[in-house]
Amino acid sequence: MLLAFAVLLVFQCLGEGLVFLVGLPVPGPVAGMLLLLAALAAFPRLHDTVEAGANELLRHLSLLFVPAGVGIIVAAASGSGHWLAICAAVAGSTVLTLAVTALVLRALAPAGRNEEGGDV
Repeated sequence: MLLAFAVLLVFQCLGEGLVFLVGLPVPGPVAGMLLLLAALAAFPRLHDTVEAGANELLRHLSLLFVPAGVGIIVAAASGSGHWLAICAAVAGSTVLTLAVTALVLRALAPAGRNEEGGDV
C-alpha cells in the first residue's frame, strides 16, 4: 500500500511541477490525475499497484473532509457581516451552474429527438 501512496504522490507532484513550469490554468492535482490516467492507459500493470491504495483512501474519505470542515467553521467568524453577499453568491453560482449544465446537456443531446424521447 505504501507503493500505491507513493505513486499517487509522485503523480501529484508531477502535476504540480507541470502546472508551475508550463503555467497551465488548472490545479496541479488535476494535472497529476490526468498524467496518472495516461500512465494507467499506457501501463495496465500500474492499475493493480494503485488500486489497493486508492480503495483504502476511499474507505477513509470522510476523514479527509474534517480539516476542510474545521477551516470553514474557523473562517465563518470572519464573514459575520457579509452573510447577505455570501448567500447571494451561493444562490447565484448554483443557478448559473444549473443553467450551464442544462445548456451543455442540450448541446450534447442527439439531434432529432423531441421531449418524449421519440424521433421528430
